[in-house]
Amino acid sequence: MTPKDSYRNRAAACEAADDVPLSPANGETIGDVILRRYSRRAVMRGTLGVTAAAVLFGPGALPKAEAATATEAFDFPEVEAGIDTTHHVAEGYRAKPLLSWGDPLMPNLPDFDPEAQSPEDQAKRFGYNNDYIAHFPIDGSSTHGLLCINHEYTNEELMFPSLSKRQDTSGFEQMTETLVEIEMAAHGVTIVEVKKEGEDWQVVRPSPYNRRITPHTPMSADGPAAGDARLKTSYDPSGKALLGTLNNCAGGHTPWGTYLTAEENFRYYFWTDHAIPGGAVPKGLGGKQAASYERYGVPGQWQAWGKFVNRFNVDIEPNEPNRFGWIVEIDPRDPTSVPVKHSALGRFCHEGAETVLSADKHAVVYCGDDSRFEYIYRFVSNDPYVEGDRSHNMTLLSKGTLSAAKFKDDGTGEWLPLKFGEGKLTEDGSYGKLKNEADVLIDARIAAELVEATKMDRPEDVQPTPDGRVYAMLTNNTKREQTDKANPRADNAFGHIIEMTPQDGDHAASAFTWRMLVRCGDPAKDDDSLWGPDTTANGWFVCPDNAAVDDRGRLWVATDQGDDWGRTGRADGLFALETDGDRSGTSKLFFRVPVGAEMCGPCFTPDGETLFVSVQHPGADGAEAFPDFGRPSVFKDPVTRWPDPDPNSKMPPRPSVMVITKAGGGKIA
Repeated sequence: MTPKDSYRNRAAACEAADDVPLSPANGETIGDVILRRYSRRAVMRGTLGVTAAAVLFGPGALPKAEAATATEAFDFPEVEAGIDTTHHVAEGYRAKPLLSWGDPLMPNLPDFDPEAQSPEDQAKRFGYNNDYIAHFPIDGSSTHGLLCINHEYTNEELMFPSLSKRQDTSGFEQMTETLVEIEMAAHGVTIVEVKKEGEDWQVVRPSPYNRRITPHTPMSADGPAAGDARLKTSYDPSGKALLGTLNNCAGGHTPWGTYLTAEENFRYYFWTDHAIPGGAVPKGLGGKQAASYERYGVPGQWQAWGKFVNRFNVDIEPNEPNRFGWIVEIDPRDPTSVPVKHSALGRFCHEGAETVLSADKHAVVYCGDDSRFEYIYRFVSNDPYVEGDRSHNMTLLSKGTLSAAKFKDDGTGEWLPLKFGEGKLTEDGSYGKLKNEADVLIDARIAAELVEATKMDRPEDVQPTPDGRVYAMLTNNTKREQTDKANPRADNAFGHIIEMTPQDGDHAASAFTWRMLVRCGDPAKDDDSLWGPDTTANGWFVCPDNAAVDDRGRLWVATDQGDDWGRTGRADGLFALETDGDRSGTSKLFFRVPVGAEMCGPCFTPDGETLFVSVQHPGADGAEAFPDFGRPSVFKDPVTRWPDPDPNSKMPPRPSVMVITKAGGGKIA
């Protein structure tokens, strides 16, 4: 049975595919580094000094008796962990749906009818599987602004009444060209104006800002790979007039007020007519690009798009995959603007793109490559940010230096530049395929491997904070086929979070120090878990994914267990995680999603009084394991109809953006 056949839903398939090792087995992993340097048992036995333990793991790693009582950074009553068919928020807070799949964005549209979908109609409505959220104030207001929201992928079996099962495990036998076009219209990005009226937030309709960006939206390319032969297609001989964005997972916003959306698992959308029974892809596809195809898992053959749309069939357009996997910059305030794919930031399965300014005002963007044994990246612009010069600042991501992180045993690290002509990044490299800087950026994974960056356990969000630290979410590494020579977790099912501190607090510095903030898992069962001393039975979590920093610089972590929530018996959620003092590593559960859902995209308004969150694919993950259900969840028979409160409703579950406020007003937590 192929791995694909063993997955029970699309979300689980995406999650599990991130664990498939496309990175070659050679090379040092983060596990090698961690265990060579320290082990938790050494801390607990007292054989490792207290100072050294605190440097790597934080004070939360120390035995509870050694930690002094400290003031909590977060003030709210903790939610009880568990799983059921609805959401839960901390007592004293209100959580209400703001936007759900199918809600109209344009005026004069009828209420959403999932029985009467069309591509044209979907393109005017809120898309599917909302993920990252960014808020852009209008006139400096925290109660009136624009939301930019990613739509990562689709769960066809929960979208369409004509489907009785998942399609990627059944040869797409029930998919049609019309259904594919609806899917495409449900991908991409939503830009929408929102305003708080009284205690409630509302979508503004009509609004000149409301806009959908989909796989059909014209885009441009810039940077060293723009116009390269590998970006040229039969319909775009320039290699600069790109078309569309997809699998938009996390993202970021810039100091100059633009939105960055990250293209993650682009490989899933590509098709070959030469696939063998069972969906396996033959070796050698891509011709001269065969090594690149294999390194990126192209074609993924997990969507039927290429069956009906030629540009997603690699037999017809072999360069089309090279036009995805980038960071896309969008101006949310100009609905006529053309989004730009910035090749200088590299091509990989991007998770996040948060931007900060260095000590000398250069733009710095942190990104993770969300696959097993892939890398953490950083981009530093050539030119500095200029206050008030927006047109100049919107060129900053066009030129700069992309680097990959190297973690060292002594708690230090360095950024290794990915520059063609330096070191192993030459035509004589082991792949023998890097001809220029465009190749280095198109095949950033190959370049990072050649410079011997550290292989990580699925780096997702990489979140900088105002005080100069950076937090990397390492979700898990569940498909480890053999132990590393010194990996502390042979099967890292639950993930961990690393804190990085740039040298002298300068995000453009070539060096940094690092420590383990938390190692996830149930502390009552897992001796290798690392938590702050006051983390309760409700507060621990697994599989950290998205992260956000609020107006006071505090860290919030969203989780994604995929189909494996049965291992913990609890749903995903949003956790407040302390990072300082004796309570460093202490976590509290603030919001819990319904069964089958993933927690995504936490985003605060500037005043800290509103929190937007994404509840993605409700009713999808692990329905077979849910008590009293025990079967696949599909449109006509879903495990939950969340967020619809009507028990007699025929509406399928709908991914939704929730807005959370404190009852009576005030700051969150």
